[in-house]
Amino acid sequence: MAPVASTTLRPRAIKSHVAATPSGQPAQLGWLALWMTGTLLSFIIGALSVRALASRFSVFEMMTVRTAGSVLILLAFATMRPELYAGLKWRRMRLQGTRAVVHFGSQICWALAITLLPFATVFALEFTIPAWVALLAVLFLGERMTANRAFALAICFLGVLVILRPGFQAFKPAALIMLLGALFFAITAIMTKKLIPTETTFAILFWMNLIQLPLNFAGSDWLFFLKIDPSMALPLIGVTVAGLAVHYCLTNAFRCGDAIVVIPMDFLRVPLIALIGWAFYGEHIDAFVFAGAGLIMAGVLWNVRAEAQRSGAHNGLGR
Repeated sequence: MAPVASTTLRPRAIKSHVAATPSGQPAQLGWLALWMTGTLLSFIIGALSVRALASRFSVFEMMTVRTAGSVLILLAFATMRPELYAGLKWRRMRLQGTRAVVHFGSQICWALAITLLPFATVFALEFTIPAWVALLAVLFLGERMTANRAFALAICFLGVLVILRPGFQAFKPAALIMLLGALFFAITAIMTKKLIPTETTFAILFWMNLIQLPLNFAGSDWLFFLKIDPSMALPLIGVTVAGLAVHYCLTNAFRCGDAIVVIPMDFLRVPLIALIGWAFYGEHIDAFVFAGAGLIMAGVLWNVRAEAQRSGAHNGLGR
């Protein structure tokens, strides 16, 4: 469910975004607030929908509904806008397939974590995705490990330790599932970056959902749809629509404001979901989760700021 490309700390992605925003241009705060509100609501609706369905369906069955619904929604959009079909070509399918399978693993980890952990813990650990991406970019894409990036990764890692507290009674082994899911999300982001130059967003989303559909169905009770009743309509719609809406809203938010503005607003989902978990599910508000999430966000913002400054310096030299 987490947006794997938009919030990542890819240095090149940050550079291109900063370069696209002229210096001194005021952020479109109204639109930014609108898109971030949509992002926050989509995250929360998706998590609440999974929790509501967990007593009746397995995570594979929930994700089967999500991917099937997403395919239908995308086909409906393509019917209304036939030009979308032009980008739907049978090419680079090995990378498309690998990305879809890795993303499949990340979604299963995320949905399972929602059923096993407090909401705030899951959302806090999702913020490690940018750190994973920055590390993978160094290992596999030839990015340079600067002092600023190393410091940012160290701060993020410290935040993870504060949340997990290994060796203490409060340690929840299930949190490792979400941490693994965040790693899978990051790998997906790296693959997305490789696909973007030649593939449309519609094509990436369509092939991803189409490939994931039989994978999810294979792990499901083949007659699970017989358990569906009208009372489940809202959470079923929520888990389907929220997954697509997160990507759409957050991408538009980044078009309206720099990462240094968007990321702190995105962080608001941690206290919001913690409040919902406390009010409706009796979940304890854990100060360590908030402290760890704060450290992770600090590391993310440190790297974003350093990359923006470095990009500005390079642009100045080039004039």
